[in-house]
Amino acid sequence: MSFKVVIPARFASTRLPGKPLLDIAGKTMIQRVYEQACLSEAEEIVIATDDERIEAAALSFGAKVVMTSDRHPSGTDRLQEVAEKLSLQSRDIVVNVQGDEPLIPPEVINQVASNLSMNEEAGIATLCEEITEIAEVIDPNIVKVVYDSQGFANYFSRAPIPWNRDSFANLDELSSIPVGSHYFRHIGIYAYRVDFLHAYVDWDTSMTETCESLEQLRALSNGVRIHVEKAIKNPPPGVDTKADLQRVTEFLQG
Repeated sequence: MSFKVVIPARFASTRLPGKPLLDIAGKTMIQRVYEQACLSEAEEIVIATDDERIEAAALSFGAKVVMTSDRHPSGTDRLQEVAEKLSLQSRDIVVNVQGDEPLIPPEVINQVASNLSMNEEAGIATLCEEITEIAEVIDPNIVKVVYDSQGFANYFSRAPIPWNRDSFANLDELSSIPVGSHYFRHIGIYAYRVDFLHAYVDWDTSMTETCESLEQLRALSNGVRIHVEKAIKNPPPGVDTKADLQRVTEFLQG
């Protein structure tokens, strides 16, 4: 299995400006992410950014950097530019590792790349974990996924899917997940085939993508098969707030 890792990193962030360069126990966040990716089986790891400050920081710890446009509407568009600049082949596999996940397990990077490699009919592979609390099932900030017996996604949604018709009649009064129902949280790590990336940037935004504000629904709307599997190791949450930053710092400091 051969694959590359691309780590998109933007300086702008509404809640944490300059997030990739924030200090976490003596190292920048982007360096922490890069070092975790280096523990995977990737043949090459690239940091993709539109900011010279991030470029300078990445070069200082020996990372390869590809400078990209500052006009990309999504991380997927940024990955496509990287694939084009690196002259990657159509069936090459690229794993998108978010630049705000300094604790991402290298095992899940390998897992998602391997799953895409083994499923030739898929254009994307991603991961999930089972939800055990009803509060998370109904939380619109937690994306749910339903997939078939072959491991291919039927749909992703912020809504509680599947909808348990009988038990959800009084959803606000429900204290636990109905017996016999299973719900899965989508984990936002993706492996892509390069030919998918090139096609994606030419497609119009789909109705479901706009409605749910979920990029992966554009792929489903265009007939792309997305492989889904339960993660062999559940990744800790990423860093979106100052509280998240403090939590990760305390964890690394022991």
